[in-house]
Amino acid sequence: MRGSPVSISAPVLHARNLSVEYFVEQQWQNVLRDVEMCIEPREIHGLVGESGSGKSTLGLALMRALSSNGRIVSGSIVFEDRDITQLSTSELASIWGRRISFVPQNPMEALNPSLTIGRQMSELALILGAETARAALEQSISLLETVQIPDPGRIVSRYPHQLSGGMLQRVMIAMALSSRPAIIILDEPTTALDLTTQATILDLLRELIQREGTAALYISHDLGTVAELCDSITVLYAGEIMEFSAVAKLFAQPVHPYTRGLIACLPNAVRGRDSRLQTIGGIAPSLSERLEACVFSERCPYATDTCRKEKPPLIPLDPSESGGTLVRCWHWERILDHHEAEAAGRSSSSPPLGNGKEKYALKEWESTLFSARNIRKSFIENPGLAGLWGKKKQVLHAVEQVNIDIAAGQTVGLVGESGSGKTTFARTIVALNEADEGSMCLRGFELSSSLSARKHEILRGIRMVFQNPGDALNPYHTVGFAIGRTFKKLNPKALSQSQIRQEVFEILNQVGLGPDYYHRFPNQLSGGEKQRVAIARAFAAAPSLIVADEPTSSLNVSVQAVILNLLKDLRSQQNVSYLFISHDLEVIEYLSEYIAVMYLGEIVEQGITQDVMAPPYHPYTEALLAAAPSTDPTLRRKRIRLKGEIPSPREKPRGCPFHTRCQHFIGKICEETVPPLRKSGTGHQIRCHHDLDTLIELQKESFP
Repeated sequence: MRGSPVSISAPVLHARNLSVEYFVEQQWQNVLRDVEMCIEPREIHGLVGESGSGKSTLGLALMRALSSNGRIVSGSIVFEDRDITQLSTSELASIWGRRISFVPQNPMEALNPSLTIGRQMSELALILGAETARAALEQSISLLETVQIPDPGRIVSRYPHQLSGGMLQRVMIAMALSSRPAIIILDEPTTALDLTTQATILDLLRELIQREGTAALYISHDLGTVAELCDSITVLYAGEIMEFSAVAKLFAQPVHPYTRGLIACLPNAVRGRDSRLQTIGGIAPSLSERLEACVFSERCPYATDTCRKEKPPLIPLDPSESGGTLVRCWHWERILDHHEAEAAGRSSSSPPLGNGKEKYALKEWESTLFSARNIRKSFIENPGLAGLWGKKKQVLHAVEQVNIDIAAGQTVGLVGESGSGKTTFARTIVALNEADEGSMCLRGFELSSSLSARKHEILRGIRMVFQNPGDALNPYHTVGFAIGRTFKKLNPKALSQSQIRQEVFEILNQVGLGPDYYHRFPNQLSGGEKQRVAIARAFAAAPSLIVADEPTSSLNVSVQAVILNLLKDLRSQQNVSYLFISHDLEVIEYLSEYIAVMYLGEIVEQGITQDVMAPPYHPYTEALLAAAPSTDPTLRRKRIRLKGEIPSPREKPRGCPFHTRCQHFIGKICEETVPPLRKSGTGHQIRCHHDLDTLIELQKESFP
């Protein structure tokens, strides 16, 4: 159970006064300062903080695996009664991969693409003591069974690119646990995974760690997953520990202003079209700008002259409590009193929310801006090889008869697992993929499915913001050139160079970037700044519709809050519409007035937000909601874990596409008959063989 106390025993790993430096810009600069961390057997210790706070550096430092420009300058790391800061490289080699294991964020970068999964796992098994290649392969298959990979005998013959992200992450976990390590360090292992896969991985980790008696350090910027998985949590900022506590206690009563700021950035309790998320003002200091006083003082609403002159110590809230909350703040008592007064005020004055529907403000929408009807898109794999060497033509049915309407100024959220067809559908709208069938209209004018056939007016009217702005921005072009090119190519009026420059300055200001960004290159920007540039470039065309494909998925919560507020502000100012794609249901719920749920290329449920987020749900929507992590330590939900992977679009199931994984499967009717479209409320639609009253009864256990 999250937040449960760990047994009192000798710690597996204990870091004391650990300080680390990097050699950057011809000088050594501090990255971590006086870090204290103690991890017990079977404890899952969470490490959170914004990008650049030093989380990954701390994980590598605890293994003594820093890059060549990093060094430990002071402190100790006691692991199994030995201070590993004093060990030689050869002595460390006997620990790495045996007693300390590591799971990286991106398994594709950690696995060799030219070797099969079985070959790579067998090599590790032989290093760890397997006597023969056959024994090593058998051990590998057994490990894959342990991490619940179906048909492991087949998987060992596959290459990394032939497996899904969730499968690859399970392979990495299997390899990390193969030596039965004392501790496993996991660096953002579920960041790129969708909700259902992430929930499965978290459950698997919890079960394996408890069964094997392994300790774990779980590094993440996702507060929800940390709250679900971990027992204790350390909050890191600018290389220093701000707060340490048991998970349940920290999320119920955060003490440090930085911790409170991170939790306040979450969209889980904010509703309404005109609402805004709280943000943490300013930016984290660079390595060369870190203060000798409180490193958070420049962004802290409670800061005083003392904070700006003296560094606060990391002290216990209750000195008599062993293993209790630690905080680094001069004013923690005043903040705690303020928190308790706030909580008392909420409990005495806040009315109950009832069924939750009144949390949303309804809006009457004007005429439809964009509509898509019966959109289909398939891909033929290796069409040139079809018929050769007995090969059959493989058809991948990515999008099947999708219908969607978007009103002016409205945000439609599109959710679903990886492989559900969300991005393919988005790319057909902007004509990066040509639809095979169906029609699309913008302001009543029919759109060609071919990009080359679309007029400039249509190209201006629909723009796209991609998931990874780093891939979408040319590394050789400045910010000013990238945005200015849109003004030059798509503006209906011819603009002079000075006019374009002025327009770029104005739109940079709109997205919260100053004129000095005009001459910067993408490699000089943070992830959040790159995404703001990508948004500015999209808005430079004055579009009617923006298709945003997972624009906040790789951002930490504080930057995500800034981007979501920015999108709301720009929507209000320009009355632009969004098709917003995400696997984060809280983000979708915060930004969208209408939600469509996609599975295997089909819309299985859609409706206004308050209808989709309240029973009855399609069984797939129910599973997505049950898999969503929560930072509320009091929340109790039935866990729904879908069986297996999403089926291949090459071999879609007959009948209901979800029947192979459905928790409310009926029988033959689900396997053979396409389910009817059941309608409820204000346009709420669910495609299911169960009637809506039955779904409500079935879902009472999941969401009491």
